[in-house]
Amino acid sequence: MNPSFLLYILVAGILAILAFFLFPAELLLSNQALALGLLVGGIVSPQLAKLFVRTAVQPSDKSSTPPSSFTGERKTLYVGNLPYRASEQEVSDHFASHGEVVSVRLMKDRRTGKRKGYGFVEMAEKDAESAVSALNDTEFQERTLKVRMAKDKQDH
Repeated sequence: MNPSFLLYILVAGILAILAFFLFPAELLLSNQALALGLLVGGIVSPQLAKLFVRTAVQPSDKSSTPPSSFTGERKTLYVGNLPYRASEQEVSDHFASHGEVVSVRLMKDRRTGKRKGYGFVEMAEKDAESAVSALNDTEFQERTLKVRMAKDKQDH
């Protein structure tokens, strides 16, 4: 079931319970209660649900490191078997000891937002080969990394 639909039902339920306790019984027994229910259920709840779903699905931590001011040649490395809990900053710090890191992108499942366990590290071209040889088959947060030169999109 869609998470926004579940959140919509939850918000509508909470607002209905609040209305039951906040409004006098005479109001709840009249046609005004129907109008109030339609207003809350039809207008307010979807707006609140959109607000909550937007912030829950798009967390404040970005899916990549901020763009670098690096202007030289770059190479992209594929990094596999990453710990699911690893952040872009932690991966960037790990690779930074082997050269200049331009950016880090950790892949996430579009539906769940959970990390997939692989990503891409963009590095200065002069440092990329040494980073691959130094970091491939090494331990990072109790996982053995698989580091390779990434293939261009048109190569696969």
